[in-house]
Amino acid sequence: MTNQEILAQYGPREAMEYDVVVIGAGPGGLATAIRLKQLAAEKGQDVSVVVLEKGSEPGAHTLSGAIMDPIALNELIPDWKEKGAPLNQPVTDDAMVFLGEKSSLRTPNFLLPKCFQNHGNYIVRLGYVTKWLGEQAEALGVEIFPGFAAAEVLYNDDGSVKGVATGNMGVDKDGEPTGEFQLGMELHAKYTIFAEGSRGHLGKQIIAKYRLDEGKDPQTYGLGIKELWEIDPARHKPGFVMHTAGWPMDNKTYGGAFLYHLEDNLVTLGFITGLDYSNPYLSPFEEMQRWKTHPNIRYYLEGDESQGIKPAKRLSYGARAITAGGLMSLPKFVFPGGALVGCDAGFLNVSRIKGSHAAIKTGMLAAEAAYEAIVAGRQGDELSSYVTAFEASWLHEELNKSRNFKAWFKKGLTTATIMNGIEQFVLKGNIPWTLHRDKPDHAYLKPASECKPIDYPKPDGKLTFDRLSSVFISNTNHAENQPAHLTLKDASVPVSVNLAKFAGPESRYCPAGVYEFVDNENQGGKRLQINAQNCVHCKTCDIKDPTQNIVWVTPEGGGGPNYAGM
Repeated sequence: MTNQEILAQYGPREAMEYDVVVIGAGPGGLATAIRLKQLAAEKGQDVSVVVLEKGSEPGAHTLSGAIMDPIALNELIPDWKEKGAPLNQPVTDDAMVFLGEKSSLRTPNFLLPKCFQNHGNYIVRLGYVTKWLGEQAEALGVEIFPGFAAAEVLYNDDGSVKGVATGNMGVDKDGEPTGEFQLGMELHAKYTIFAEGSRGHLGKQIIAKYRLDEGKDPQTYGLGIKELWEIDPARHKPGFVMHTAGWPMDNKTYGGAFLYHLEDNLVTLGFITGLDYSNPYLSPFEEMQRWKTHPNIRYYLEGDESQGIKPAKRLSYGARAITAGGLMSLPKFVFPGGALVGCDAGFLNVSRIKGSHAAIKTGMLAAEAAYEAIVAGRQGDELSSYVTAFEASWLHEELNKSRNFKAWFKKGLTTATIMNGIEQFVLKGNIPWTLHRDKPDHAYLKPASECKPIDYPKPDGKLTFDRLSSVFISNTNHAENQPAHLTLKDASVPVSVNLAKFAGPESRYCPAGVYEFVDNENQGGKRLQINAQNCVHCKTCDIKDPTQNIVWVTPEGGGGPNYAGM
């Protein structure tokens, strides 16, 4: 049954009315809700706010490096230390290292541009920070509905956003209601704030409907893959931050990696691959595994019996797309009845590899604009004061200084390193020129016939691993009988185009083993098998599919990964 048929038989849906509905209980969405309640409390008023979260709890789907700049948190909750915010490990040292296959070269710290300096920042497990923000929001009277996925945007007759509807629960893979069926509900609002994170399912629809990206550079993304390890205390350096560039990527492919030392003998390892890469044989997951074999990285993970060093233990794994286009790709982020905040719009500063402070700041600015409108008796219009406030903010200044950072990498690592050094270190971000891009990430992929296959080593199960064992420790779970949330516009395209022309790149760019080309026993040849239960909600397929034939839609709420403090 289609959703329309289900509504005709089981509807109408129950509707709940709020002043503001927020989609996504990440840092941006929760900052929006907290700031709305703060403003109302200051005036002795009440503003009703609800936050929908598709994960099992706030933070369950949150994945980031992460080094957190507390600048926005200082503004939102000045006494966050006293309230127990889990920012426990200050950065103590920065290292920017250029890797060859066996070599390394560390940039002297006095030559590091400001964007690579992390003094005053904290290494955090952003899932825990997000969970804490959820607790602060609820203490202020915010309603949070975890396990409810916003599946549909609702519109008023005048074309403004009316709110959202949550997905139906208890529907089998053929779309038929089961004995556990529950009809979704509608949440109506004067303003709806979308804070879904990178490549948000509904944010993508909003941008297309209102043409918010008209006149902007095409958005560009990276795929971040992360592992959490517990290492031997003798190799642990609390607060040490290392970023690497170069190997295993070639000179023309954007990518980089990080190794952050948390408290309690924990380190986070991450590898970011720009999704504008051209070789369809490239596998971001395999690149990360290969990166760990470099002497500078394996030093922290391998044991050494002669020195009494125990081997490190991998604890968790995850992957998530990163919106990396910056200011030149930033869409208009207000529309009739709502706004986009955080990575749903693309406020991340790719030069700093930081987005949580931007998400919190834009959430605050959106909240202030929405509150002003509500107390003035308005609803359903554009929150233009949000735009004005952003353009006058420290965040706009920060993003403007780094607007060319990723664009330089299309000219190669050497040119990018020199030019970003000039822009950030010599010119201090006061740049007299602007670079533009002219096509989206998926359009950069070349036919397989023009590219060289990449021979990746087999995993050893100690330092390097396969996808399935990695997905297992991401605590990913989906009800197997629900409709697949990875959909195809045309079921013939994966074999007839993607496999034939591009050697089936979806089997390599997915970091969770969702897509497999298997023998088609009935008709011969190959067919695409979609293992949707493995999906970690990274959105890479929705971004990188060369034919844009794959569309990621929301699964039942509560499913997906459970990162537990990643």
